[in-house]
Amino acid sequence: HVQLVESGGGQVQTGGSLRLSCVRSGAISNNYCVGWFRQRPGKAREGVASIDSDGTISYANSVKGRFTISRDNSKNTLYLQMNSLKTEDTAVYYCAADLTGWGTYCSGGYCPFGYWGQGTQVTVS
Repeated sequence: HVQLVESGGGQVQTGGSLRLSCVRSGAISNNYCVGWFRQRPGKAREGVASIDSDGTISYANSVKGRFTISRDNSKNTLYLQMNSLKTEDTAVYYCAADLTGWGTYCSGGYCPFGYWGQGTQVTVS
C-alpha cells in the first residue's frame, strides 16, 4: 500500500515562509521521481518542483529563487521550503511520486505522476 502524506500547510502573511513535508510509505523506493504540485483557486494543477531519481531538480519559473525542494531518504520525507511567499502562491499543495522522471510537467491540469498525497492548503494573505 503506497501512501504519501503532506503536512506543514497553513496561513501566512505575504513575504513569509512555510515548509511543507511529505512522508512516503509503502512501495515507493528512493529511485522514484518525487515532486510538489499545486492547484490554485480556479486554476489547473501545475508543477512546482521535482527531484528525479538521479537527483536532477526542476522548478517552475514562478517559484525559482524562492522555493527549495529537498529529500531526506533516511526519513522517507520530501520537503518544500517556501520563502518570500506571495498571494499568488495560495493553493492546495500536493506531493507526488512516480518511477518516470516527469519533472514538473503537467498539461491542462493533468500531471502524469502515479501516486499522490491528499494535499495541504497554503494561504498567503
